[in-house]
Amino acid sequence: MFDSREFEYADVKVSLLGIELTGLRGNTYKKSQEKELVYGQGNDPKAIQRGQKKYEGSLMLLKSDYDILDAAARAAGYEDLVDVPGRLINITTVYDKGDGTPLATDVCQNVEFTEVEDGMKTGDKFKEVTLPYIFLRKKKV
Repeated sequence: MFDSREFEYADVKVSLLGIELTGLRGNTYKKSQEKELVYGQGNDPKAIQRGQKKYEGSLMLLKSDYDILDAAARAAGYEDLVDVPGRLINITTVYDKGDGTPLATDVCQNVEFTEVEDGMKTGDKFKEVTLPYIFLRKKKV
């Protein structure tokens, strides 16, 4: 039977360091590759050359979830989440339409967070923390 139901944000589950993020506000990740046109005689390109690949992403979560992750990093002997080496962090994103059978799972492997920015502004009703990251590869499960 054909199911036309699309994924909803409620269908996404993300975990890292053995912790499922219940305060997750967003998760984006991408793979990119340098590409350049190669020219010879004439005006039209003759080929496309490929260069280095890059994997990067960003987690947006409530401050309470960030505090849990940061406490786990400190308990493991690191100054904060940015200091945790990539070999210890994979980000697993499960897309499940609610019937209990995951339709897709992505694992960003060897993740390192690059920065943590803190602060709030007037009128804020909650605190959101954005954690940019880089990783070595994405695996489909």
